[in-house]
Amino acid sequence: MSGEQRKRAAVAVVKVESRDDQVMPEAGPEFVDTAYVQDLSKRALAYLAVGYPVHFAGPAGTGKTTLAFHVAAQRGRPVVLIHGDDEFAGSDLVGRQSGYRKQKLIDNYIRSVLKTEESMNLTWSDNRLTMACKGGYTLIYDEFTRSRPEANNALLSILEERILNLPQMSGGDAGYLDVHPEFRAIFTSNPEEYAGVHKTQDALMDRLITVGLGHFDRETEVQIAMAKSGLSRLDTEIIVDVVRELRGFGVNNHRPTIRACIAIAKILAHQGARAHKDDPVFQWACRDVLNTDSAKVTRGGQSVMGEKVGEVIDTVLDSRRQTTLRVGEVRSRAKE
Repeated sequence: MSGEQRKRAAVAVVKVESRDDQVMPEAGPEFVDTAYVQDLSKRALAYLAVGYPVHFAGPAGTGKTTLAFHVAAQRGRPVVLIHGDDEFAGSDLVGRQSGYRKQKLIDNYIRSVLKTEESMNLTWSDNRLTMACKGGYTLIYDEFTRSRPEANNALLSILEERILNLPQMSGGDAGYLDVHPEFRAIFTSNPEEYAGVHKTQDALMDRLITVGLGHFDRETEVQIAMAKSGLSRLDTEIIVDVVRELRGFGVNNHRPTIRACIAIAKILAHQGARAHKDDPVFQWACRDVLNTDSAKVTRGGQSVMGEKVGEVIDTVLDSRRQTTLRVGEVRSRAKE
């Protein structure tokens, strides 16, 4: 009987799917690259170039994640994204033994003899942190303080000694992985958040260079809202001025954010409305979008934010009207 008549069967009990899910970010047509953004990017890239991880810290709506992707794209390396999660354990970042593979060999070369061999091997599945360390990718760990501190312990040796400890790795490996020289990490967090976040261990924070982010400058906010909505510059400037004025009211000076500017601008553009005092769309869009609990100021048990929105709209429009009149007077005198 020839060798081709030998009967063999291999059965994979557990199938391990590919985890090769890195991306190559690119700036979209709506991305706004102003002097403010360029300055932040330049500083972050300088820190990454010499091997230090960067931590963008700022309140909601300050563009932390977008900036992280923009900086990562400048490096020209694939990017792996992780979102902080309270349910994470260390294995969710590094990997785990995810099952086993069973192989069965039936040898009936001699008819009167039946030989059967079975083998079973544990299967290791890399998670995204290990993928990034192996391939030299850029890791973006978004809102990393939402993960429990013990889940992030693997990062300590990665960022300092450039070694990833894999104590449960099967296949006869030593259990340690040398981190790729091109591996870099960008973290983001919201220090103002109080719900669903954890205090980070000092050992990890000591390894990061923290870049504090605040709200964008006025010009950047105007350009972002214009790019996202397609609204005219004049109307967009009025919306941005209203939002920026409201930030100084109440006890939470971080809201409303740039997201409010974008939302109002999109609504006006879709409805064909204008940022005018007599435009009903502008009035109700501002009241609904901006009438949030960001201002904990009440009168008679009722929030006064709705009244304040109306006052700010009147103030901004009156200010622009006076500015326009002054400019007109100056031009008239110049012609004379």
